[in-house]
Amino acid sequence: MSMRWIMTVLAVGSFLLASDRTSVPAAEAALETLTGEVVDMACYVPHPATSKGNGHRKCADTCLKKGMPMGLLTADKQVYLLLEDHENPKPYGQLKEKAAETVSVEGTKVSEGGVQGFVVEAIK
Repeated sequence: MSMRWIMTVLAVGSFLLASDRTSVPAAEAALETLTGEVVDMACYVPHPATSKGNGHRKCADTCLKKGMPMGLLTADKQVYLLLEDHENPKPYGQLKEKAAETVSVEGTKVSEGGVQGFVVEAIK
């Protein structure tokens, strides 16, 4: 076998392995709508029982305005890390004013390493 043939096989194999992905890039995924409560992840993840609803609104509002990560808690108890669309940041920014409120957001689900996220495209 020639060295050129071996290099070609390795290059093609590398390409195939790299393209075998389990998640679809956000740009290629279909838009979905999720509804749930906007929660601040810094409080919700370690203290889920006490870090939601109107009783936690003031704290959540403060945390989100400080730049803490925010999530969406759906009715079926799923939590999505809300992510900014870098090409369309306005809807994500508007969610920072909606701590402890129930909202519907449009975007794409993404996941990596066990974390499920939602790239926000619009608030409905």
